[in-house]
Amino acid sequence: MSDKPAAAPAPPGMSPMKGGLLAVTAIALAMGTFMQVLDSTIANVSLPTIAGNLGVSSDQGTWVITAFAVANGIGVPLTGWLMGRYGVVRTFAVSVLAFTIASFLCGIAWSLPSLIFFRVLQGGVSGPMIPGSQALLISVFPPDKRGTALGIWSITTLVAPICGPILGGYISDNYHWAWIFLINVPVGLVVTFLCWNNLKSRETPTRKLPIDTVGLGLLVVWVGSLQVMLDQGKDADWFHSTQIVILAILTAVGFVSFLIWELTEKNPIVDLSLFKRRNFALGTLAFCLGYAVFFANNLLMPLWLQTQVGYTATWAGLVAAPTGVIAVLLTPLSAKLMSKIDARLIASLAFAAFGVSFLMRSNFTQDASFVDFMLPLLVQGVAMATFFLSMITILLDGIPPHRIPLASGLSNFVRITAGGFAASIVTTIWDRREALHQSRLTDGTSIFNPVMNNAVNGLHHLGLPGLSAQASLARTITAQAYLLSADDIFWASGWLCLLMIGMVWLCKRAVSGGGAPVAAD
Repeated sequence: MSDKPAAAPAPPGMSPMKGGLLAVTAIALAMGTFMQVLDSTIANVSLPTIAGNLGVSSDQGTWVITAFAVANGIGVPLTGWLMGRYGVVRTFAVSVLAFTIASFLCGIAWSLPSLIFFRVLQGGVSGPMIPGSQALLISVFPPDKRGTALGIWSITTLVAPICGPILGGYISDNYHWAWIFLINVPVGLVVTFLCWNNLKSRETPTRKLPIDTVGLGLLVVWVGSLQVMLDQGKDADWFHSTQIVILAILTAVGFVSFLIWELTEKNPIVDLSLFKRRNFALGTLAFCLGYAVFFANNLLMPLWLQTQVGYTATWAGLVAAPTGVIAVLLTPLSAKLMSKIDARLIASLAFAAFGVSFLMRSNFTQDASFVDFMLPLLVQGVAMATFFLSMITILLDGIPPHRIPLASGLSNFVRITAGGFAASIVTTIWDRREALHQSRLTDGTSIFNPVMNNAVNGLHHLGLPGLSAQASLARTITAQAYLLSADDIFWASGWLCLLMIGMVWLCKRAVSGGGAPVAAD
């Protein structure tokens, strides 16, 4: 989500809101944020249900997640231009309404391609929702209550990821999966009406601004081509497929053209000159890698629990709940510490907590209990409470105030798209490692192996006939192979996070001015 967008002050002479009007408007703005963040996590635990209903595999179902993430990332750089050209209120209200319509279309999707298309639309139009809600919350509160406004916004962004998996799991288990999207419709319509009705008289000044249409087009081409290549590569046998080769060429040519254009354009859609600053370049890299690992594992865990361990969507969602609870409790403390302590120390704690959490998961076994699955996510909650704010403090350190919105938008574009790419890469690695482990496990499953022979005989005594006994053993081997594959990914993720601590200390010292905590979407 966007972190420190330019605050949109009320127009000159416009006093802050008071009483019931302020309360209703603040709740409506917070719900706008809540919807967008909720939709980035609500489908995670519903993927097996969606995939089964639409007649596709679970790994193809991950496109539902990656399509939204990448489209949202592409939409972020446009936010500043839209707000400057049409005003913050109008941009936010139209974004919420478009998001609501896209949510309805997702709910009535009749096939996987149609659902992916509507998720792309949903992600693309949602770019202004989070920065818009934050900016407008700040503008309607009195100056001495700005902390309250930011607190409402921050808590909302932390609570939504807790509710997403739980709500998504409950709906998938008890109703049709379409309702994970359709529940946005009444909320979105109410939010649009209240925000427009209460805030239209407080519209910010507008001005005609040039837009880098060529840069935006090139951005869509190379990011879209890369995401499709990552999503389809596994099924198409990668570079043995002409389609994948063409997508790779489009990605490479589009990316190089994008870099050349943006470095020479007077009004670039993405200001790459910001990467000349050490803290911004290294901080953004660490921010993106850390978020990519987190996002990918956040997708892998519920997918594995449902497809291989036998958890329902509801219970897979409950496993993830402790992360958000701990983050909500610790974030206020983290924000206070950030104004006094070097952000590199807090970031190191975040990466250490991520690393420990993933390494704890790398020891999962077939007989692991609910508590075993939950404990690593409690540790991850510590990372969530410290990671986003500390990394934002580092990468925005030394950026002139007038360039902070651009820097914030760029770092979030890279972060969100990196998360989408990582989700596709991790699901591919998961299947590849499963095939490797399965081949090793089956080396000793010959009927001439005494151990296997005894296992088959034991199943016979339990009442399973010959073919059923062998099928049961095959399912056990497959489940064990997926477990070992998941453990490999958790292990590699843990060590990568620990190594990222070194990159953090290549940055310069940075101390927050006490800004608002920022949560993940």
